[in-house]
Amino acid sequence: MSVQFGRWSFDGDPVAPGYLEKVNTVLAPYGPDKRHSFSSDGVSILYYGFHNTKESRSETQPHTSESGAVITWDGRLDNRAEFVGLMRRELSTDSADVSIVAAAYERWGINSFAKLIGDWALSIWNPDERSLILAKDPIGVRHLYYSFDERQVTWSTILDPLILFAAKTLALDEEYIAGWLSLFPAAHLTPYAGIHSVPPSSFVCLKKNRTLVNKYWDFDPAKRIRYRTDAEYEEHFRTVFASSVRRRLRSDSPVLAELSGGMDSSSIVCMADTVLTQEGVEMPRLDTLSYYDDSEPNWNERPYFTNIEQKRGRTGCHIDVGSQERFKFEFETEHFASSPGSSSRSAETTKQYAAYMISQGHRVVLSGIGGDEVTGGVPTPTPELADLLARGRIEALAHQLKVWALHKRKPWLHLLFEAARGFLPHTLVGVSKQMRPAPWLHSKFVKLHQAAFTGYETKLRLFGALPSFHQNLTTLNGLRRQLGCDALPSDPTYEKRYPYLDRDLLDFLFAIPRDQLVRPGQRRSLMRRALVGLVPNEILNRRRKAFVARAPMTAISTELAGLTEMSQRMLSSSLGIVDAHAFREALNLAAQGKEILIVPLLRIVMLESWLRNLSRAALQIVPPMGRSQSRAVNSIHVYPQRWTRTNEIQSKRIECT
Repeated sequence: MSVQFGRWSFDGDPVAPGYLEKVNTVLAPYGPDKRHSFSSDGVSILYYGFHNTKESRSETQPHTSESGAVITWDGRLDNRAEFVGLMRRELSTDSADVSIVAAAYERWGINSFAKLIGDWALSIWNPDERSLILAKDPIGVRHLYYSFDERQVTWSTILDPLILFAAKTLALDEEYIAGWLSLFPAAHLTPYAGIHSVPPSSFVCLKKNRTLVNKYWDFDPAKRIRYRTDAEYEEHFRTVFASSVRRRLRSDSPVLAELSGGMDSSSIVCMADTVLTQEGVEMPRLDTLSYYDDSEPNWNERPYFTNIEQKRGRTGCHIDVGSQERFKFEFETEHFASSPGSSSRSAETTKQYAAYMISQGHRVVLSGIGGDEVTGGVPTPTPELADLLARGRIEALAHQLKVWALHKRKPWLHLLFEAARGFLPHTLVGVSKQMRPAPWLHSKFVKLHQAAFTGYETKLRLFGALPSFHQNLTTLNGLRRQLGCDALPSDPTYEKRYPYLDRDLLDFLFAIPRDQLVRPGQRRSLMRRALVGLVPNEILNRRRKAFVARAPMTAISTELAGLTEMSQRMLSSSLGIVDAHAFREALNLAAQGKEILIVPLLRIVMLESWLRNLSRAALQIVPPMGRSQSRAVNSIHVYPQRWTRTNEIQSKRIECT
């Protein structure tokens, strides 16, 4: 997980040294191993290395290819052996990933991107063509941002330098804010209009007078994997899952696995142990870290993760969160936050996590994110029934409706309507309950950004890709948006890897029949069947973990006075996003223990804290005009210690000095 930064001045003027020194200060904490730079003909590129494989420690970046292209690579190439076999003259087994990527680009050009399997982001400066290419892997695990105008283009792994040293007024992107307050923002957006994120599975080609965004690869809706027996599906799952875990064990330092006691994290640890034992992967060791709270009745994870520890014969790091303050609202912080939710956290759990990683030399963390979503964690028959409906398999549809109606204890007409509503416009069937915006948001703001609030949901089609495939992509896009909001860790720096978001694993899961994943009474059916004997039965057969809402509800009650005071002068309210009165009512209900939308409420608090953080960073932020410019709107001038309101015939804005 190395970081890169670049600026290309179209007129060829060199970048001011003072500017680069300021950027260096921001990048340095993320790349403690090596620092290299490139500068020529108006282009300056900085690279800070963070290495966790033996091959990467011998590389030099930015890397210049045989044709003169300057390549900067941040990633893990999983199919490097395949490339080495194809290009024996240019490469060897000891070649660094960036050298392999450069050789592939020399041979196949932009068509090489679809061949690169792994988590990665790269930039390619072509001096002969005077063009810049920015690209990311299909899942979008790595970050790569860019901004451009008539004079220059600037790109970076992290947002901070693009914001702090922009030397111009920035506009808030209201669509991003809407996405943040509902599910997660679209993957190509950032909180700032004019600053973009390279979309997953895409590359951006920038020239002086032209910018093109192209998708280079996508999952094939026509791909089908069909076997005669369940055992064949189970064997295939074990094979691709083992491959995914093996790829993410590639490290010359100890690897840390988050072990919650659930199916996802437990299966990763158990499969990793099997791979290490049977295949002898070159990695020092695998450690685990678990959280527990014996006082939380709905979150007793200790029996489950200790079961895994007993199986592997090793005790991991345990952090007791019951005695600590897990939710602490930060209304004021001196740490600059480039996006909502990225402000620093001083919780004791975070400090213990960091201390353990540093003491053990971990540079890689394995996470189970995505497992529940892609392996059938939500026991709904809707995608399967929609497939049968779209293909006109009426007899099979009637049978499955009967079976699922008995299991769900719901009328079959209700299940049929749920399967059919995806083919109908929202104007006829309305928005599902789960997608309805929080009641404390201004209705005009919600209406303006309806697509973001509904997760960019599109209507199903009777012909073409199966509805279940469409649902798979919708789920994956949600995960892409979630990963796009994750802040890059720097204290300590580490690389996070997601075995359940492996391209080959997803390709398999998207191509098999839906009833392999979910069956009546068998949530995550294929995964449970395939991992018998590998993962303890107590884990495979446990009930789904409950969401723990008691801690944030308690925190709201404890800090109600501070939250109420905050709601009296909300920047998000002055910007037309939040109805402050309705928000205060929700706070009071939460403090009384009443049922409310707790996650959307916490998002508002984080948004408000972030807006105030911008005001203390001496930035000038101007929200774009998303509504009619013919009416008077409120303009908010925010200063470090005070704020006032005035009426003007212009767009809403925040000016920070």
